Amino acid sequence: MGFKFGFGGLLVLFALSLSEAQQASWQMPTWQQTPQQFSHEEPVQAPQEPQHGKPVQQEAPKRQRPMQKPVQEPVDFQSKQVLQGPVKELAWRFPIAPVEAEKPEVAFELKTPLPANTVAVRCGENVVQVEVKKDLFGINQPIQPSALTLGDCAAAGEDAATQTLIFESELQACGSVLTMTEDGLIYSFTLVYAPEALSGTPVVRTGDAVVGIECHYARRADVSSDALRPTWIPYAATKIAEELLVFSLRLMTDDWQFERPSNQYFLGDLIHIEAVVMQYMHVPLRVFVDSCVATMAPDVNSVPSYTFIDNHGCMVDAKITGSDSRFLNRIQDDKLQFQLEAFRFQQDSGLIYITCFLKATAASSPTDAEHKACSFSPNGWTAADRDDQVCGCCDSGCGFRKGRDLKADAALEWEGEASLSLVVKENSLAG
Repeated sequence: MGFKFGFGGLLVLFALSLSEAQQASWQMPTWQQTPQQFSHEEPVQAPQEPQHGKPVQQEAPKRQRPMQKPVQEPVDFQSKQVLQGPVKELAWRFPIAPVEAEKPEVAFELKTPLPANTVAVRCGENVVQVEVKKDLFGINQPIQPSALTLGDCAAAGEDAATQTLIFESELQACGSVLTMTEDGLIYSFTLVYAPEALSGTPVVRTGDAVVGIECHYARRADVSSDALRPTWIPYAATKIAEELLVFSLRLMTDDWQFERPSNQYFLGDLIHIEAVVMQYMHVPLRVFVDSCVATMAPDVNSVPSYTFIDNHGCMVDAKITGSDSRFLNRIQDDKLQFQLEAFRFQQDSGLIYITCFLKATAASSPTDAEHKACSFSPNGWTAADRDDQVCGCCDSGCGFRKGRDLKADAALEWEGEASLSLVVKENSLAG
């Protein structure tokens, strides 16, 4: 019995000691403890019941702490784990966006090329000589000699030492145009440069150019037929044929008051043209525009061509294209004015030559089917001389020449050609 009692007492003491040890082990780490001190390998023991069914004496509730896990957000716990970081510091860093250095202000002005002084003209008594530098534009880029012409005439020679092309022509040749003024005579030529694409490429390095050339001569009181040969052909050989008679075409300003100083137009412009017969010691004459043809070269027979006045004075351009081209009502017998809506030949430089076949009759002669100036409108054909009946043949044909009484003024009729050149540019698009 004594042994049993003693052995039972030892068991009670051992149970009490074990209870205190278990209570100490139930205490969780405080918030100051780091995750490294929290061991997941130590098992958590549940409180055990004392033997023999006797309850174990517990300390006061204020000294006991229930077993619970610390209240922590999973994100915070995970972040703390991440913040531990690698043992060795990373050398890689996010790249820094490059910053462009501030550009300094630069003084810049677009320079417009100055006109090059590369064309020289010498006007003689009967001939004109034109010298052109091969560096026509003054940009150290020689031109193609074959692409440069004076009217329809090629260069007559070349000075290799000075790199100069030489043109020489009579005053009445190479597409010249004669203009009479109160003070003298003006022979006008056109120097044309139309470059072709460089060999094997579709490019050019020089632009097109049109240079107007004029030779001025003072009018003499005793002009002889040898000094001036006007382009007129009388139908009847009379004494009047020995007198001077000149046909001309003029580009006029929009108000018809002055001769236009420029021959450049844009598509959509109206070209104002005045046909004039200039007479001296002559009976009063009336001028008519029998026909007009536009070409890309001075030669009236060149291709392509466009006839805009035909059939003895019918303005067919308005009927064919629906343009605003028309004759103006005549206000003076020796002048006839008409307007032509600007156009270009397809895929060309815009340079146009206009050649008109003109007639002159005595002002006392009535108009007829072969001597008229008719305009087309939606209401039909109307005459510049207000006799619309003569326009009845414009849609068909105006017959052949009628016989005339050569002994009367009505029998007198002269014909001649007059021409001019102009440039029609394409319109630029805004934006």
